[in-house]
Amino acid sequence: MLGDVVETLACPHCGADLAGDTAGLRCAAGHTFDIARQGYVNLLTGTGSVGTADTAAMVAARVDFLGAGHYDPIADALTAACADAAPGTLVDVGAGTGHHLARVLDALPGRYGLALDISKYALRRAARAHPRMGAAVCDAWRPLPVRTGAAARVLNVFAPRNPPELHRILAPEGTLVVAAPTTGHLAELVPALDLLQVDADKQTRIDAKLAPWFTLRARQSVTFTMALDHTAIAGVVAMGPSAWHTDPDRLRSAIADLADPLAVTASVTVSAYDPVRRLPNP
Repeated sequence: MLGDVVETLACPHCGADLAGDTAGLRCAAGHTFDIARQGYVNLLTGTGSVGTADTAAMVAARVDFLGAGHYDPIADALTAACADAAPGTLVDVGAGTGHHLARVLDALPGRYGLALDISKYALRRAARAHPRMGAAVCDAWRPLPVRTGAAARVLNVFAPRNPPELHRILAPEGTLVVAAPTTGHLAELVPALDLLQVDADKQTRIDAKLAPWFTLRARQSVTFTMALDHTAIAGVVAMGPSAWHTDPDRLRSAIADLADPLAVTASVTVSAYDPVRRLPNP
């Protein structure tokens, strides 16, 4: 619940510590934030990048697809990467529904998790995804509403990365765990359904962007085959970025032409990074 991770949160306006109860949060400067009846708190300042937030339909598709266990090997890899986490809160930046963070918390009794995302629809789910998880709305591209050094582990799964902020919130002995798709991810669907394709240089670009603040410690390739029926195929498209770029009628027609079920490849790289001790010059 949110109360378990309040000591991890910081005011998005002034950076001061937040405190409060089930009704709302407040900082010493007097900034106040109500807690929604679903259990999350909105710490988004201004409009943020709300145009990129997952819609209710995208969230529903993700709940169904992840709940069916199709991405369980990815969750297993994330759990393994967090197995030696030091005591403290695990913060998932771009957590969506909190599915992966909940799986990690299941394997770490006594630890707490904080799900951060810009979609209120996703965080309505995340706030109730695990009894030791809290949820807060924020923009990953702005200063995160998390106290400096408060995160024992930071997770980033198919989500935006703001390296200076990820470094700031991570404890010096902590680890950043990033999961990103490879060019082989959903390879059988990309040409058939005209989906967005993963850049062949994606991992290189991620490493280069993180390099001033993080050093790579370990990397695991997670590749497996899923047997997806037409409903699951529609779901995996609807829950991802291609949902913004596909015509529903054309998509339904293209899916109808596929085998049912269809063997579909999932291909993800899970990387663990250590924070650098000396920050780059401003």
